[in-house]
Order: sequence, then structure tokens, then C-alpha cells
Amino acid sequence: MPPVLAKMAAWSACLILLGVVVHYFAQAVATLRFVALPVAIALLLAALLFPITKRLRKAGLRPIWATWATMLLAFAILVGTGWIVGARANEEFPRLVAQLKKSVEEVQEWLITGPLHLQQAQIQKWVDQITDLITTQQAVIGNTVLTGATVAVEVLASLVLLLFVTFFLLKDGDRIWAWVLRGFGGVAPRVDRAGRAAWETLSQYVQGTVAVAAVHGVIMGIVLAGMGVPLWAPLAVLIFFASFIPIVGIFIAGGLATLVTLGSQGPLLALVFVGILVVEQQLENHVLQPLIVGRAVNFHPLAVILVLAVGGVLAGITGAAVAVPIAAVIYRALPELRGDPPAELPPPSASRTEPATEPATEPAGEPPAEPADAAPGDGGEPPPKEPAGGGRHDNGQE
Repeated sequence: MPPVLAKMAAWSACLILLGVVVHYFAQAVATLRFVALPVAIALLLAALLFPITKRLRKAGLRPIWATWATMLLAFAILVGTGWIVGARANEEFPRLVAQLKKSVEEVQEWLITGPLHLQQAQIQKWVDQITDLITTQQAVIGNTVLTGATVAVEVLASLVLLLFVTFFLLKDGDRIWAWVLRGFGGVAPRVDRAGRAAWETLSQYVQGTVAVAAVHGVIMGIVLAGMGVPLWAPLAVLIFFASFIPIVGIFIAGGLATLVTLGSQGPLLALVFVGILVVEQQLENHVLQPLIVGRAVNFHPLAVILVLAVGGVLAGITGAAVAVPIAAVIYRALPELRGDPPAELPPPSASRTEPATEPATEPAGEPPAEPADAAPGDGGEPPPKEPAGGGRHDNGQE
């Protein structure tokens, strides 16, 4: 067989084997989704929170207390944000409903008196059709609610698992990684380099994405509050979380915020909000993302879209959210996994261990060895003309 055909056959076999492994791995993850998903989210949270734990350790706290302080701080931020969002939603939701009713009446009047000249009976027919559609779907909605109630237990168990995994990753992450490396034998250094590169990439991605999402949410929240849009706080939080899904998330959250602005403040302010959203999104894509996240993820937009599509098909919205960091971690870890050790780190010489063991062979009271003997030389051994017991023979002769 010609060398070219042999090489192509080898690559084809590798691709087939890789496809089989990926297929069965995806099936295993889908089967164990209530375990795999909490572990994946816990890794993201640990990458985000570990700098806080590290600083607390450097300040003198024991690992367990530094971990508890980090977890309590994160829990306090989540509870505080949820309380603010819930309080604002409870206060502004009735006003939003009233404004939406008023907007619907204005649209209905425009359809009748405007250039379309629709009849009241025709509009009422459309309203009745929508009402009938909702009524016929009540059974399906009820079954969905019951199914959701049965899944709630699994979700709660996954949440508990998420907290436990995050806690132990923050507390014993280095010990867990050392335990994992012991199972790789001679290739442990190569796996160690790949793992550290993957962790660095994941940390940079998560921290940078959180920073960009926070800036995005704060700016859009200020804009919505300045326009007097109801539920501006929940919409700002929604925009923050949607920013974790590149490209797609902002369209969903921004579209919902635009609809609320349109229904409550009219088409003019809705257009203004869309313009501000587009400008801010462009600044984020061309300034914040390259400066903050671009160091960790250097993907072409087409690659990002394909990764998002694969993640969405496999695991829905959650899969789309974690697809990009997983792809970035694999992309950065593979070169380290198949590369050779760096040349600037030679193996330790045997002469470095000899100065520590040589004084033990000498009797007490002897003067220390000459500097030429202690320094690591070319051969790593002291000169043969001065054996270990030479001092005693000289004294005996004298």
C-alpha cells in the first residue's frame, strides 16, 4: 500500500474511533444528565469562586473556613439579588398588566379606525380563536405541570449535588487533581499540563464572561429604568444570564425586553431601546469580549455558532450555555496532551542528591568538603583522589 493511502487509512480509523467514543460518551451524559449537569455547573462555579477562596487562604484562613466564607458570600449575593428582583416584580407587575391592557385597546382601536379598517366582529373572532386554543391546551398544560412536579425532586437532588461538588472542589481541588493524576502512571506529567491549561482557560472564560454579562445587565437595567419600563430589574437579570449564551442569548432576552417596552411605553421608546441595545452589543462584541474573554476563547463566530447548535441539540438551553467553555477547554488542552515536555525543565541531576547524603558518611569533627566537591560538576561525582575515609588514614600516619 502506498504511504499516502496508509496515512489516510490511519487517519480514517482514528476519526471513526473518535466518533464512536463521542457517540457513546454523549449517550452516557444524556443518561446521567442529572449527575453530569450539576458537575459541569459546579466546575464553572468553582472556576468563578476559586480566586476568592485563594485570597482568603493567603490571608491566613484554613481551607475549610475559606471555602465556607466563599460559599456564604455567593449565597448572600444570590439571595440579595433574588429579593430585589422579587420585590420589584411584585410591585410593578400590576402596573405592567394595566399598561398592557391599555396598549391592547389602543392597538384594537387603531386596527378599526386606522388604514386597515378592520371590523370589530373580525377582531373579536381572532380573540375567540386564541381563547379556544388556550382552552383546548389546558389538559396538556396540566400534564406538563404534573410532570414538572415529579421532576422537581430530581432537580432538588441535582441542586444538592451541585452544592456539594462545588464545596469540595473549592476546598480539596488540588488534592482531588493529585489523586486523579496517580491513575495515569507515566503519562501523568502530560495529563497534568493539559489539565492545568484547561483549568486556566475555564477560569479566564468564566470570570471574563461574568464581568461582560454584569456590564451588559447593568447598562440595560439603567436604560430600562430611565425609560420607566416596568419590571426593569427582572429584565436586567434576564439579560445578565442570557449573556452566558453567546450570540443567541441576547436576541431572546433583548426581544423580550423590547416587547415589554413596546407594550408599556409605546413604539418610539421601544425603537430607542433597540438602538441602544444594538450599539451596546456591538461595543461588547468588539471591545469587551476581545479584551476580557478573547484570551481564553479565540474562536471564529462560525465555530461558536456550530458549537452552540451541537450543545443545544444535545442538551437544550443548558447545553448551549456550557458548549462554548467545553469546546475552549478541549481546544486548549489537546496540544498540551499530545505535546512533549518543555526543554527548559531538564530532569534533576544525581549530583544534587549527593551533597545531602555525603556528609552522613563522614565522621563527626571532619571539616566540610571542598566547594569543588559539593558543586554539581560534569560527572556529578567528587574527585576520586579524596575518598570518604582519607582523613582517618592521614591522621593514622601522622
